[in-house]
Amino acid sequence: MPGSHPIADAHVDLLLEVVWRRERGESDPFREHWLPLLEAGGVRLQVCPVYVEGDRVPDGALRRALTLVAAFREAARLSADRAVRVETQSDLDRAGGEGRIGLVLALEGTEALGSSPELIDVFWALGVRMVGLTWSRRNAFADGSGEPRAGGLSRLGEQLVDRLCSLGAIVDLAHASEQTFEDALARLDPRSPVLVSHACCRTVCDSPRNVSDDQLVALAERDGLVGVMALPSAVDPEQPDLERLLDHVEHAVAVAGAEHVCFGADFMSRLVRTGAVTPTPRELATLPPGLEPGAPVTGFAGPEDYPALAAALARRGLDEAVVSALLHGNLVRFLRRALPDE
Repeated sequence: MPGSHPIADAHVDLLLEVVWRRERGESDPFREHWLPLLEAGGVRLQVCPVYVEGDRVPDGALRRALTLVAAFREAARLSADRAVRVETQSDLDRAGGEGRIGLVLALEGTEALGSSPELIDVFWALGVRMVGLTWSRRNAFADGSGEPRAGGLSRLGEQLVDRLCSLGAIVDLAHASEQTFEDALARLDPRSPVLVSHACCRTVCDSPRNVSDDQLVALAERDGLVGVMALPSAVDPEQPDLERLLDHVEHAVAVAGAEHVCFGADFMSRLVRTGAVTPTPRELATLPPGLEPGAPVTGFAGPEDYPALAAALARRGLDEAVVSALLHGNLVRFLRRALPDE
């Protein structure tokens, strides 16, 4: 049975597995494989990113992104009795009131736009409400956290950020280089909604995928969020377990404040284990010693493990109201403020 806490999660790449299974002949893989896991964990709201793999960039990026968008819309349609697309504040309230899982569509990286920032309008019309400027690599708009050059926004990136502001889109700075992070915050309207959907704390584990204390403070000053993720190399390559993940949660709460922390678990290990995602030779070569590809964070391997996470947070002595905010309330509050009225 699901735990007593409802869950809102800012990042799980479930669409990659849904499309992978559909390409192999399954008719409704979301309902068959992912919906039961989300329900088992008590997930009431899930952000579903559109990510384009490196071997599809640049030529097939737009087609791949649209394929994932189509899969998202089809999954919500086929599971309309238990899930609903969330594009507006009204949708968010309806999902909660009707007991259905709210599904929010996001972009993880902007490779699908090529060098045309105006194409973001098309994705907005298709229901995308959160836009991650980068994955770890460089694109036409900005540098990601894996780039040795560590550049920031390009001129096209500045145009894209301006366009996102005019649309009212949520800007996601996960995977951004430090300079991209700074440039984006400087360029954004101070009222624009901004978050890091999935990362850990660099003070706890020194990884380029993690955020610094200064970045945590900057997010809090914008009333933004950081979503703590369950990626072993970012949690701690030597101790990738639930207790170490909670160290990141406690540090983020201490630096940014409890109201600015949520979860964006990622659960990439499941996608590797099912075969939906195959690590590239470069990714395999950069794995920390002793960390196997597809290894999960011990004790927190998928959405069905959220009740165990809730219990672990309580054992750390966190107040019940704080636990509820971390697991659900903060992200829902953020989205209610960020999403369009209609």
